[in-house]
Amino acid sequence: MPTALPTADLSALIGLLDLVGIAVFALTGALLAAQLRQTFVTMAFFALVTGVGGGSVRDLLIGAPVFWVRDPWVAPVCLGVALVAWFTPHRWWVQPVGNWPVLEWADAAGLGAYAVLGTAKALAFGVTPVPAVLMGVITGCVGGIIRDVLAGRPSILMRPELYVTAAALSAGICAGGAVLGLERGMVWPLAALAGFALRGAAIWWKLGLPVYSSGEREG
Repeated sequence: MPTALPTADLSALIGLLDLVGIAVFALTGALLAAQLRQTFVTMAFFALVTGVGGGSVRDLLIGAPVFWVRDPWVAPVCLGVALVAWFTPHRWWVQPVGNWPVLEWADAAGLGAYAVLGTAKALAFGVTPVPAVLMGVITGCVGGIIRDVLAGRPSILMRPELYVTAAALSAGICAGGAVLGLERGMVWPLAALAGFALRGAAIWWKLGLPVYSSGEREG
């Protein structure tokens, strides 16, 4: 019978995946600044805000120490990503490989994983399931929202594409598994994969939510 992954190993794996997700989100911020022809200082700021924005808001809301202030790796990773983006051609990151928009798919993977991690952390701090799901969505989406607002473009909240919905799916499965008492080693990967799959379907088939109809009701 296989043994469970030791807690120390699981924590180390989660920490590594967290840094990878931060790096992916930071890269999207740096590349937006590059697209806008900004300075390196602006690029670094966009990378940092996008990478840590969602997690910072979550931690402030649940009363936890802001994660990246105490972690010696997070800020250097964001600044390092900005440095890489500064010295490499923009097209390397935004042009698809074959039919695969690599950065979008990496962002989708980060979105699912981040929503799960945010939900799990909120639950660990005693937040009840429904607000914990919202904390997961905030963790996955708010950094990108801040980035878009600073850049003066419509945020992901103002677009019908399935993005926030994918984060909500991952967060909901994570919280649901916790309520049912299921093994987190099974629930967390499933939740992250579900959000990734939904976001991937939205990328591939251009799926979006229906928008409000402005037609007046009769009667």
